[in-house]
Amino acid sequence: MKKLLRSDGVQAVLGWLLGTYLRLVLRTVRWRHENVACVEPVLADDATGAIALFWHGRIPLCLATAPQWWRKRTRCLVSPSADGEFIARALDMSGFPAIRVSSAKKGDTAKARQAVAAIREATAWVKGGGALVVTPDGPRGPNEIIAAGSLQIARRSGQPVFLMGIAANPAWQLDSTWDKVMFARPFGRGAVVWEGPLHVPADADDAAIAALIDAWSARLAAATRRAEALVGRSSH
Repeated sequence: MKKLLRSDGVQAVLGWLLGTYLRLVLRTVRWRHENVACVEPVLADDATGAIALFWHGRIPLCLATAPQWWRKRTRCLVSPSADGEFIARALDMSGFPAIRVSSAKKGDTAKARQAVAAIREATAWVKGGGALVVTPDGPRGPNEIIAAGSLQIARRSGQPVFLMGIAANPAWQLDSTWDKVMFARPFGRGAVVWEGPLHVPADADDAAIAALIDAWSARLAAATRRAEALVGRSSH
């Protein structure tokens, strides 16, 4: 069964289904944006890059931010796993090609080299004025805890970071998944709460990065709870 799910044909179908659903949610949900003006200077400046973060569990809602990121050259950081493959295909359908990167297990030198190469590609993309959208707690969690990779890209590129809290109501939320993934029902209400720009100092050491991870994880979680409140949804 696992081999079947990873086949190219099945991945193509899953990618098309998710991509179609993403567009349906964008077009039928009444989206409200709070503090979106904070990202406007970056969207209007082709020379300035950006890193945008939202939680992995809100991937089915992510095209709510597409009208903003369509204004800029934008790519997404996506895992090379089977799940990541159909997600990458779905996002590519809507004009957001992927950079594929994963965290390598200790001792896996091949994957470590691939991860380093992908981080370099992502850093060069952002430094060159592109936008990079990341789910910083993916692909395996823990839920709503930012991993260090996106902050390292921000430190090396010197470009700003924006947080995006996303929610919809009514919606199905699967508590059985590690990320408590949320699927909006068509014709409901949605909200995106923007925060930024945030910066990682060029001289930030491991301790400073760890402190920023704690602070920014709390801020992105708060932005997500605020989005839930705006649509009248109680937090899980």
